[in-house]
Amino acid sequence: MFSSGPFEYHVVGIGNAIVDVLAKTDDAFLERHNLVKGSMNLIDEEMAHTLYGEMGPAREISGGSAANTVAGIAALGGKSAFIGKIADDELGEIFAHDIRSMGVTFTTQPQAGINPTARSFVLVTPDAQRTMNTYLGASQALSAGDVDEILIKSSLITFLEGYLWDPEEAKQAFLAAMDIAKAAGRSVALTLSDAFCVKKYREEFLGLVENRINILFANEVEITTLYETDNFEKALKNVTEKVDLAILTRSEKGSVILSAGNRIDVPAYPTQVVDTTGAGDSYAAGFLYALTHGYALEECGKLAARCASEVISHIGARPEIDLKTLLP
Repeated sequence: MFSSGPFEYHVVGIGNAIVDVLAKTDDAFLERHNLVKGSMNLIDEEMAHTLYGEMGPAREISGGSAANTVAGIAALGGKSAFIGKIADDELGEIFAHDIRSMGVTFTTQPQAGINPTARSFVLVTPDAQRTMNTYLGASQALSAGDVDEILIKSSLITFLEGYLWDPEEAKQAFLAAMDIAKAAGRSVALTLSDAFCVKKYREEFLGLVENRINILFANEVEITTLYETDNFEKALKNVTEKVDLAILTRSEKGSVILSAGNRIDVPAYPTQVVDTTGAGDSYAAGFLYALTHGYALEECGKLAARCASEVISHIGARPEIDLKTLLP
């Protein structure tokens, strides 16, 4: 599935470089800023400054879908790297320091003269509801010039997040990374990220699945949206053999792994669900770690399920335990 030749990294991720700014708040704050509790919204720079100036004490941590995944791989003991755009500002420094402190190689240089570093304001009310407001800022400025050819060539798998398949320059960065990986005999993995992304770029995503990627991650809603059906089994048949490996997650119904015409059903790992944010990112981390360490596919799915169950058992998209304790 991927080159067995010399490598330096198991996985390099490419995606939005976002600083998660987590703060406790109350319903009155949400109402004052016309925020719908439990919603996820994209905001502009002005609103970002307003929220940051008026919210209470906050905790900042590097975030973003692909960044969460490579951080999880590093936490499991794997070697991972990340490519994502940050600005030359305070939050850019926070992102770089934080992700490096987790053991992830991050060499993308901050850039002056662009929009501020992306940030997601995660407002938690006393009832544990999370209201997320994301300003994408500098992360959308990723270009082909930011793709480190040596990093891609030295990674077994290049992992791309669908969230960033939007700005034209970022698309060119993805395509450049895919070409480099293919020429080096490496594999390319894509997560569809969100049904909204799939609806917006359905034809382009179909082209990527059929022609340019080796490994596909999608949840049930995303894969049925891709193939315009409300029947999961029909969508599953459509994706079979389109890629070397398809990993389809179904929340409490577990996941399905498709490879070489074979199907493996893996049950969800039981836990008390507190917050599902980051579940897919953690699942991908567990799966890719196991895959690049020679696990059988069913065992890859089982480790992925354990990683996902850990992150949904508490508030926040990053693990709160030593993930190495989940290894078999």
